[in-house]
Amino acid sequence: MEETAYAKINLALHVRERTPDGYHRIETLFAFAADGDRLSVESSDTLTLTVTGPFANQLGPSSGNLVIRAAEALRNRFDVTAGASLHLDKSLPVASGIGGGSADAAAALRLLARWWELPASEGDLLDIAAGLGADVPACVGSRSCRGEGRGDILVSQDGSGLAGMPLLLVNPGIKLSTAEVFAAWDGVDGGALPIASPLATALEGRNDLEQAACAIVPDVTDVLSSFDGAVLSRMSGSGATCFALFGDLDERDTCARSIAAAQPGWWQLVTALR
Repeated sequence: MEETAYAKINLALHVRERTPDGYHRIETLFAFAADGDRLSVESSDTLTLTVTGPFANQLGPSSGNLVIRAAEALRNRFDVTAGASLHLDKSLPVASGIGGGSADAAAALRLLARWWELPASEGDLLDIAAGLGADVPACVGSRSCRGEGRGDILVSQDGSGLAGMPLLLVNPGIKLSTAEVFAAWDGVDGGALPIASPLATALEGRNDLEQAACAIVPDVTDVLSSFDGAVLSRMSGSGATCFALFGDLDERDTCARSIAAAQPGWWQLVTALR
C-alpha cells in the first residue's frame, strides 16, 4: 500500500500573541498541494523505516523520525502486535514551512490504519496526531481548514473554490528554524484572520512571520519577488518555502520556467491545490 504525504500550505498565518508557556497563538488557513512525499508499507515482523529521495540525507536517524513515532503511537493505541516495513520517498525539503515531517506522520497514520485494518476513525487519528506536533492534526485530513490555538484547533472550510487551483512552490535551498523565526517575530498583533470564503480569506490575510524570515534568510524576499502573474504569493509557515497561486496552468508554467532559468539551484514543485 502507498499513501501521499501532501505538502501543507499556510495560505495565511496571523500570529496573535506569545503565550506564557512560550508558544504562540495563531490563526491560519491551511490548504494542501496535490503532491508530496510518498510513503509505502510492506509486511514485516518488526517496525522499520527506510528513506530515499532527494532530501533523504537531511533527515536524522529513523528511530526518531515522526513516521516511526506515529506508527508506534497508533500501534499502542490499538494494541497492534504486527510490524510494518515502511519506506519514505522524501521529495519535500526539510524544515521548509510546508509540513514535510508532519505530513509524513499523518500519512503514516492513514496508511497503517488501512494496512493493519484498524477500526480507527478520523477522530482517533486526530487524537494521536495531537501528541505528535501542532501541524500533524491538519495534515491528517489534508484538506482546507482553519487552524487556531497552536494551529491544532481545527475548523473545517469549504475548499471547493480552491481545489485544482494551479500552485507553484519554490524554496531557495536554505533551512529555516521554526523556533528562530518565531523568536524573531516583532510581537505586533496585526489583527484577526478574516472569516470569509477560503480564497477571500487568503487574499485578505498575511503571513506575520515573513518579515522575520526575510531578515534571517534574505533569499526569501528574492523568491517572493519572482512570482510573476500570480493571483496570490506568500511564504508558507515559517519558511523558507514560498507559494504562488495562479489563474491558469499556462501562467503557472511560464513562471516556473522563468524561475528555473534564473535560479536553477532553487527547489520547485509544480502542482495544484487538492
